[in-house]
Amino acid sequence: MAMSAVVPRIHIVGRRNSGKTTLVCELVREFRRRGLRVATIKHTHHAHELDTPGKDSHQHREAGAVGVGILSAEMTAVFIPTTRDTDETTRYARLQSAFADCDLILVEGDLHATAVKLEVWRAEVGGAPYADTDSSIRAVISDEITTDKHDVWPRS
Repeated sequence: MAMSAVVPRIHIVGRRNSGKTTLVCELVREFRRRGLRVATIKHTHHAHELDTPGKDSHQHREAGAVGVGILSAEMTAVFIPTTRDTDETTRYARLQSAFADCDLILVEGDLHATAVKLEVWRAEVGGAPYADTDSSIRAVISDEITTDKHDVWPRS
């Protein structure tokens, strides 16, 4: 993929324990098998401290750094503080630029994103598919549902 192009992003959404993580991992393995470079993003609506309090990098942020990077022999991490009112475009653009050498970005979660969304649905989890009321979801991935409200792709 050209470094200047925006890397396509697909969100895998669904209720808790619907199989989102399992599907994302299976897709990563399959796309890698086909020679694609795939990055993933895990979206959460919970406020988590991702850095380790007391460590140097955390102290840098506490001192007021607008971003902190960590480089080790085998891993790179970047912590960029955001607020709940930071718009979606800005938040995803920051990560998309870090993944500019990839062919695809899979995001686990973020039902409210404006990018392409696919929903994983299982009857045992409960609740109707989000796609029943959210036309922005392109398809439901399930072996347990038949409907003409939206496209359904088999899970197996």
